[in-house]
Amino acid sequence: MSSFWDSAAAAWDLVMAGDAALWSIVARSLAVSASACVLACGLGLALGAWLGVARFSGRGAALAILNTFLAVPSVVVGLVIYLLLSRSGPLGFLGWLFSFKAMVLAQAVLVLPVAAALSRQVVEDIERSQGEQLRSLGAGAVLRAVLLAWHERFALLTVVIACFGRAISEVGAVMIVGGNIEGFTRVMTTAIALETSKGDLPLALALGLVLLSVVLALNVLVAGLRRWRLARGDRAGPPPVRAAEGVA
Repeated sequence: MSSFWDSAAAAWDLVMAGDAALWSIVARSLAVSASACVLACGLGLALGAWLGVARFSGRGAALAILNTFLAVPSVVVGLVIYLLLSRSGPLGFLGWLFSFKAMVLAQAVLVLPVAAALSRQVVEDIERSQGEQLRSLGAGAVLRAVLLAWHERFALLTVVIACFGRAISEVGAVMIVGGNIEGFTRVMTTAIALETSKGDLPLALALGLVLLSVVLALNVLVAGLRRWRLARGDRAGPPPVRAAEGVA
């Protein structure tokens, strides 16, 4: 038991002392996950919002495939991207393997189904109550998706936070395509796995503490935005349907 508390105390000292190696890993993790989240959410939220309002043949099959990708293990995604980026793979000419770009790509592929599936559910739920009014004003699927997504922007912000949490907590894919190279591709999760296997528990615990703190800070930020919105009396109302008038 004492070894745990000794390691925890040493981990706290590393965090408070501003250990250069620790904060270099943290900065790299944040950069990789933020870049992946921007790419994945940019496409995923748009795709999810459209799927939330669109009705077409084969939609059920498309949603089933999308939901299936939510359960794909990260190591499988890492393996596929590794094969694509390897020297003999179709994307080998890019030279991205064991690089920052490869890790961003891996995390973006993992996060994309999460962003699309969650945003699709958010928009589809509001579309059931507000969609008929927008359709009666002539709004097409794309315009309805935009209006309803804006109406549910705070719920979609929560989706973005969930996507970032998924990205920054991922270990398998980035270890495969990044190689866990010290000073270049080592991020918090891969460093925690490596340092634990080496027996360097203080550094592993310090990184785990920072990782939890980052996720907690993001959730506090979202809660603060919601409280600020309610304090201003800016409660959610119906979507701005006037913007849809006369649109075919």
